[in-house]
Amino acid sequence: MIVPKSFGKGFSLRKSKLGLRLTALVVVAFLAAVLGGSALAARDSASVTVKMSEFKFVLSAASAHPGAVVFTVTNKGKLPHDFKIGGKKTALVSPGKTAKLSVTLKAGKYPYLCTVAGHAAAGMKGTFTVK
Repeated sequence: MIVPKSFGKGFSLRKSKLGLRLTALVVVAFLAAVLGGSALAARDSASVTVKMSEFKFVLSAASAHPGAVVFTVTNKGKLPHDFKIGGKKTALVSPGKTAKLSVTLKAGKYPYLCTVAGHAAAGMKGTFTVK
């Protein structure tokens, strides 16, 4: 197949390919800027496993970096419990069940606890550090 070098005055196939490449580069850069923020946030979130039983919490990590933290809370005990941190809490979690809690935390210390009457006083509380 023979392709002419130009289709008319001032237009060449070489310039056209360059224009397409530049347009594609701009589109990719734009999409990265728009979508990259949410992808970056998802990648930078911390995951912490929380096991709760009578009357304690065991966290897989005592600290995280500022940003989104996803707590996966599993009730290993025989009584219902919940998990509260950073102004958010799970619903009551039945024995053997799991709940997820996503919280965005700034640098600082965050108390966590079970809000079921008497459970925090019995030991279901602690402090999570964000640094």
